[in-house]
Order: sequence, then structure tokens, then C-alpha cells
Amino acid sequence: MDVEDLVLVSVDDHVVEPPNVFEGRLPAKYVDLAPQFITRADGTSAWRYEGTEASNIALNAVAGRPPDEYGMEPTSFDELRPGCYDIDERVADMDANGLLGSLCFPSFPQFCGQLFARTEDKDVALAMVRAYNDWHIDEWCGTHPGRFIPCSLPAIWDPEVLAAEVRRTAAKGAHAVTFSENPSKLGWPSIHTDHWDPFWTACSDEQVTVCMHIGSSSELVITSVDAPIDVLITLTPMNIVHAAADLIWSPVLRKFPDIKVALSEGGIGWIPYFLERIDYNYQKHHIWTGQEFGDRLPSEVFSEHVITCFIDDAFGVASREYLNMDNVTWECDYPHSDTTWPTAPEQLWKYIGELPKHDFDRITHLNAMKHFNYNPFSVIPREQATVGALRERAAGRDVSIRSTRKGPRSEHANRASDLGKLTKS
Repeated sequence: MDVEDLVLVSVDDHVVEPPNVFEGRLPAKYVDLAPQFITRADGTSAWRYEGTEASNIALNAVAGRPPDEYGMEPTSFDELRPGCYDIDERVADMDANGLLGSLCFPSFPQFCGQLFARTEDKDVALAMVRAYNDWHIDEWCGTHPGRFIPCSLPAIWDPEVLAAEVRRTAAKGAHAVTFSENPSKLGWPSIHTDHWDPFWTACSDEQVTVCMHIGSSSELVITSVDAPIDVLITLTPMNIVHAAADLIWSPVLRKFPDIKVALSEGGIGWIPYFLERIDYNYQKHHIWTGQEFGDRLPSEVFSEHVITCFIDDAFGVASREYLNMDNVTWECDYPHSDTTWPTAPEQLWKYIGELPKHDFDRITHLNAMKHFNYNPFSVIPREQATVGALRERAAGRDVSIRSTRKGPRSEHANRASDLGKLTKS
């Protein structure tokens, strides 16, 4: 077996929303309140909603562009590869990359729908979330059956409303929901309270995996205001380590035995030490801290409930004997700056090519299919779903790296604090 025989499913990609997201999806009384896609005087694109504008920064959509065009300045749609926002072009780019399936996180509403959660009239907010979810499930994921894993946006401001939307979207086929890695940073109660119990219950009942993506607390690890952005990029996965610690010491995983949580874009190389540390902590301190896992260790609970994923993590794959390989998944991260498109199969093969077939099948697609109730083979025969078969369909597609910048690069400084400010907007 070689790289051409792989079947690849990415559990973390992103969509740059096209202008028609809300068309025909809102009650008449809310149509004029919908976010508006605009082009600014300087040519950059943005979404305007309730007097605020949400830009697409360059790092969000750089697939196909040279690294010297990466950055934090706003961009226009004319500078983006069409696969960022056009569903047919996205599937063609997936084919060229040998990628069968993809779970796509939102962009302009932010990971947890923070944009809509800030809406004062919560009836309006819910209408926007529902319209977005309908677009995502019916159009983005539904246009090409078998190619996408639907992931719904949460109505995060009210746990009962959130639970109802989880159940509604699950009935439409969405068995993933994006949620905050730390809701207390967004002004909501923490996961150490029972505030979110209706949400956890709905996810358990409907077999919906809760996806906590790095940065979904609207806060990144910044060491100092003048630190270069390299510091932030290096420490970005630390957000997920924070989330993992919060999760294991919260009551969630013990109170809801059927819950599954995915730590999206967090890597896996840190997990062996983390598991060792939480067990040591529990054995040394639980008598006075009050934690109780019965006859189990925290590492066992983590390994049962938590789904992990990686883009490029040789050390993590080498440490697989310390991981629950039934919960390890892979991601491409298209079209973000960390993406391995269009050579994802070759880059992944460097780490998994020597593994037993059962191991790399679990990593590349079987675990994703299981945890997200995703069965592409009901639509696409397996022999047509391999890297080689998909790339044959895309023969002749241009995947070359080329400049698309329309104007001079801004003088925006590459400081970690600048990107930190953008995540708060």
C-alpha cells in the first residue's frame, strides 16, 4: 500500500463565507437586519452587522498564495483562491489534494457565533444562527453529498436555546457543534458550573461531538505586547492544553458518560505528558482538592471522551503507544496558513507510512467517520474515495503557488498583540 491508496478525512478546515449566506433563509421581518457583505473603499472585503465590520485577515485564507503574502491585514475576495468560498471550487481543490471529506469551521461569525451572541435582541440573534446553520448544512455541506461533515454554530447565549438548536441541526444531519474552549473568557459561565447541562445533555442524546477549536475563547496566549508573532504561533496549541485541563477537572466528562469532545487544531504531541501529569496530580492531591474519579484515573476518562487531531505532528505519531488511537484524527486546515494543501497526503505519509494499516486507517478516516456519524461510502464507493482516485478526477487542476495581491502590503506590524486584538473583534 502507498500514499495513493489512503482515504483522507480532515476534521478541521474552514470556510470563508460567500455573500449569499443569508439569502432566502430569514423570516421576512429580519431580512433587512442580516449581515451585509461589503467591499470597502480600499478594495478589501468585510461583513457589516449591527454597525460593526468583520474583516477576513490574510492568515485565514492563504491556500495557494506564497508565504510572503501571509499577514494580518484585511484582504479582498479577489485575492483569495476561489476554493476558500465557492463550494464547487472547494471540492475541486479537495480532489486535487486527494481529500475525501472535510469538517469546516466558520469565519466571520467567529467560532462560537460570538458576533450574533452580542446581538441585543436575542430573537434576531437566533434567526441569524439558524439561517447560518441552514446555509452551512443545506448548501455548503449538501451540495456535494458525502464530502462534508456538518458542524453547527451554537446559540451560545442561552443553554436551553443552544440545546434546542443542537437538536434541530442534528435532525438535519449535523453531528458536530462548535463551542468555546473557555466560555468564561467570553463572559459566560465556565464549564465547571451546571449552566451548560442542557447543552451537554442534548449533545449526548443526539450523538453530537462538541468541537473546541483553538482560539474559540477569543483569547490567544500572548507573552508580551511587543513579542513577535512567532511567539504567538508557537504557543497557539497551548490554548488547547488549557482547555484540556479545564475539561478533565470539570464534572462534564464524568457527569455525561456519552459526551465526546474534540480538541480541534490542538496537535497530539503534548498529550502523553499531560496524561502523566493529571494522573500524578490526582494521586497526590485529590484527597484535599476533592476530585473523585472512583476506580478510574483522569487519563482513562480523558482517553475515552476526548478526540484529538493533528496537522503535522511527527512526535505525536511516534508517541502513539501512549494515546487512545481510536480517538486520534487528522486535519488539513485548508485554507489557513498552517494548511498542508495541496500535498497533504505526501506530508502525512512521512509519519504514518510505516504504521500498521489499521492504525493509519483510523487516523485518516475511520475515527472521523465514527465520531461524527459520517458515512461517505454510502454515497461514494471506497475505490473512488482514495487519494489516487480523487486526484485522477482533478487531473489538470492548477494548484501552483502564485501571487494574488492586488495592492501594496500594509505596514501592519507582525506583533502577537495585533492578532490578539483581532480575535477579540
